[in-house]
Amino acid sequence: MADDTDADGASEDGGEGLASNDGQRFDRLPATDAERTVEGRVSREAVLEYFADRFEISPDTFEEYTFWEKGAGKIWIYAGEATTPLEIEAIGMTCLRTRQEHWKPTTDFVQRFGRHANECVIDLEREEARRFAAGEDQELEWDGDWGYLIAAHEIGGEREPLGVGLYVHGELRSMVPKGRQRDLE
Repeated sequence: MADDTDADGASEDGGEGLASNDGQRFDRLPATDAERTVEGRVSREAVLEYFADRFEISPDTFEEYTFWEKGAGKIWIYAGEATTPLEIEAIGMTCLRTRQEHWKPTTDFVQRFGRHANECVIDLEREEARRFAAGEDQELEWDGDWGYLIAAHEIGGEREPLGVGLYVHGELRSMVPKGRQRDLE
């Protein structure tokens, strides 16, 4: 029986000559879409463009980082280099979900890199921030883009990102995971 695997060990899916995703291992994102070898996999260029376009985070911010996919569209960011593919449980931290209609940054990513954002950041007053951290949805005025936002609050004179919010129809929905929600009263 012929072996239809590419150099990365992924089997061909028969469509456009691209391999199918192996959700059990980490594969480094290709630099550009033209270098893609796995169907549906985003490129480093596309990830950097998303962060620049949506949140106005400079691509230079990620110069020392590599991006990896494990699973279907779960993108990880890692400070450094590693061989690809990798069959380990984790590398770095999850930063983005891409294989869905709207890309969604993770809470960890926003808390680590959100201070570099200049767009799509909603600044919350004390009570609004408290409610957000507790996982509560709330009606708020926002004159920016709808969709996933970085929710932030000023602490000690500095803007601190709290997490990811989803803003639609005049409502900010807290995307803080249940296990990380806090009652700050």
